[in-house]
Amino acid sequence: MARLAQTHGLTDIQQEILSTVRDFVDKEIIPVATKLEHRDEYPQQIVDGLKELGLFGLMIPEEYGGLGESLLTYALCVEEIARGWMSVSGIINTHFIVAYMLKQHGTQEQRDHFLPRMAAGDIRGAFSMSEPGLGSDVSAITSKAVRDGDEYVLNGQKMWLTNGGTSSLVAVLVRSDEGHSPEEAAAKPHKSMTTFLIEKEPGFGEVRPGLTIPGKIDKMGYKGVDTTELIMDGLRLPADRVLGGVTGRGFYQMMDGVEVGRVNVAARGCGVAQRAFELGVSYAQQRHTFGKPIAQHQAIQFKLAEMATKVEAAHAMMVNAARKKDSGERNDLEAGMAKYLASEYCKEVVEDAFRIHGGYGFSKEYEIERLYREAPMLLIGEGTAEIQKMIIGRRLLEEYRFQG
Repeated sequence: MARLAQTHGLTDIQQEILSTVRDFVDKEIIPVATKLEHRDEYPQQIVDGLKELGLFGLMIPEEYGGLGESLLTYALCVEEIARGWMSVSGIINTHFIVAYMLKQHGTQEQRDHFLPRMAAGDIRGAFSMSEPGLGSDVSAITSKAVRDGDEYVLNGQKMWLTNGGTSSLVAVLVRSDEGHSPEEAAAKPHKSMTTFLIEKEPGFGEVRPGLTIPGKIDKMGYKGVDTTELIMDGLRLPADRVLGGVTGRGFYQMMDGVEVGRVNVAARGCGVAQRAFELGVSYAQQRHTFGKPIAQHQAIQFKLAEMATKVEAAHAMMVNAARKKDSGERNDLEAGMAKYLASEYCKEVVEDAFRIHGGYGFSKEYEIERLYREAPMLLIGEGTAEIQKMIIGRRLLEEYRFQG
């Protein structure tokens, strides 16, 4: 077991789960990840393995067939999986955000209908806030739902759906101005948003009447997992597919889910940084210059020292954010800090490992080349670094209000 990024105070069950996941990553993911990534191939065999391990039900309560584990257990599993291949952690992240939102905010009928099949991995979740004309400015959403009898008609275009093609359930945030005048809706845009649960067939093209998933977006990294658009054109949904059964609460439901997602992105950053450190420290002991391993040169030792410190610090902040959410407390400050720090440190640790590899870091034969293209996604996923800093700054001013 590696010396870095240890988590104290885990139960025997948590340790057993993590040991099983790490073993799976070492045997089933790391040996094939780079080959699959270069082909941009969906890792079906790996996903089937995760399904067999029960990981799709990790945080879903036992009464619905899941393992009922904590956010901390989930985050530590994500860290291990991202250490093997970050794209695989993306496949389960969106699934868990949707399952978490159902558990916290869904009606009893919605929980009974979806959660048992989500726990088994038979239904895969995706969620969607972004649109082509906006990123982090969720209040500017233009996709709309209009009531028509016992149904809603949805129109609009969404962007950056992780698992948009492979999923069979998508939680979509749209504008629904029911009960609000145009003036009220403009003044308080967050209060006129609703999350809808859309069931669909996996795949591309028209996946149900009025709903099209055009195809995969070609990306620099984060390959294997499909990232897509979603186009709604007269999509009809029954009223019982409003998450929680009441319109106007979608923004708050999504933000609750995104807090879990931010801990997840922090965990991914930790995992990728750990792998980069492992590759860097291993290569530094094998590569010789001037008659000795480059690890014996002080310049390289300084790099390794900085990398290891960043791995350790990011892990500690991620664990703290997960534990705070598990305790039932508000964790947006801690999740924002952890996501910001872990993603920035991940980029820096990966770059240092890349530099240690010298020319070979630029070769597709070496794993570090893949990590170098994957790390930037963490800087923008679940809210950019700049958005995290805005959240952190506002929360600090709430906590440290000047009493003058």
